Amino acid sequence: MSLKLRLVVMNFLQFFVWGAWLLTIGAYWFQNRHWSASSFGAIFSTMGIAALFMPALAGIVADKWLNAERLYGILHLAGAVMLLVVPTVDSPSVLFWVMLLNMVFYMPTIALAITVSYNALKSADLDVVRDYPPIRVWGTIGFIAALWTVSLLGLETSAGQFRVAAAAAAVLGVYAFTLPPCPPKLGKAAGRSLVDALGLTAFTLFRQRNIAVFLIFAMLLGAALQLTNAYGDTFLHDFARVDIYKDTLAVRYPAIIMSISQVSETLFILTIPFFLGRYGIKAVMVMSMLAWFLRFGLFAYGNPGGGLWMIVLSCIVYGMAFDFFNISGSLFMEQQSDPKFRASAQGLFMVMTNGVGAVLGSAVSGVLIERWFTAPDQSKDWHGIWLTFALYALAMAAFFVPLFKHRHAAGGTRDLHAAGRIGT
Repeated sequence: MSLKLRLVVMNFLQFFVWGAWLLTIGAYWFQNRHWSASSFGAIFSTMGIAALFMPALAGIVADKWLNAERLYGILHLAGAVMLLVVPTVDSPSVLFWVMLLNMVFYMPTIALAITVSYNALKSADLDVVRDYPPIRVWGTIGFIAALWTVSLLGLETSAGQFRVAAAAAAVLGVYAFTLPPCPPKLGKAAGRSLVDALGLTAFTLFRQRNIAVFLIFAMLLGAALQLTNAYGDTFLHDFARVDIYKDTLAVRYPAIIMSISQVSETLFILTIPFFLGRYGIKAVMVMSMLAWFLRFGLFAYGNPGGGLWMIVLSCIVYGMAFDFFNISGSLFMEQQSDPKFRASAQGLFMVMTNGVGAVLGSAVSGVLIERWFTAPDQSKDWHGIWLTFALYALAMAAFFVPLFKHRHAAGGTRDLHAAGRIGT
């Protein structure tokens, strides 16, 4: 099996595990278990909580003590066990802790998968900017495949979705031990300073003004992603209260409509080498912010009837909004980091986006919606909510342009590769 195909299989299974339950756990919660909505909100916070510390800790372990691919396999095997436990839980409070443990094992594997991929590609003298996106696109395909597998098997409201996810996690956990070796690069010599001894070397990237600005805005974009994850499906479900919309396609099958976003991801991932090479990371990040502005703005004016095209277009735009900061951001961090702590650097990027950004986005948006956009009967002003989120994304772009002073060298991706030599 070729190197690229081996990495394709890894990325496919990585996101198949997540896609098997992420968008359908709500149906299991409300239609099967009949638990409260207030308790359900805590389930989504487990991702952000775990991402606050686990990607960084796993990155430290992979950089200093244990091969990244072995740690990756161990975490997936542990996650498979927790997913098998989910169907046995009869209490929403207990399920919170089970899902938190599951996320503790899963969230660091996203950054570790990137680390293993980049290391393997570079060891084979391949170009990560050119060769990684076509590999990563199979992760999104895996997510879509899992979603449709669960739907077609009629498992959206049953515990079977977690068994499907557990099976995929177990297979991936075993498969990980066959991946190309990604040994620690720091070793014992790295313990000379307190920063190195604590495994905090990647955090020294904040000393570089441009990297600090980049990571702060990546965190703010991570908050935007959480807004979509938390409220997109609920937004479409709420149209069921309106007689003229309750039998429309988007209201009857909101998960399928929202999956257009993942299909769009697969297309935009493939454009990343072109946009990064032609325009550079600054322009690509601005494009992402403007895409988030369109994503939320189209939701504000869309509906499942005559405005369905706006909702569909919003899902298409999502591919650019997500990929151009998430995938491009990981590539940028790879090139800016010393190879000796590349796993820690990817972990730091994950902490800022899926950790701090996700927690802040969830907490602040919850207070904002509850205080200003929720009526006494608990109905929500979705037009006002999405317009507020759209203005938030537009403000990010307005501040990012003057604050981030990265210069793109004419001649494609050479500026990224040159940046990769900093500190080496």
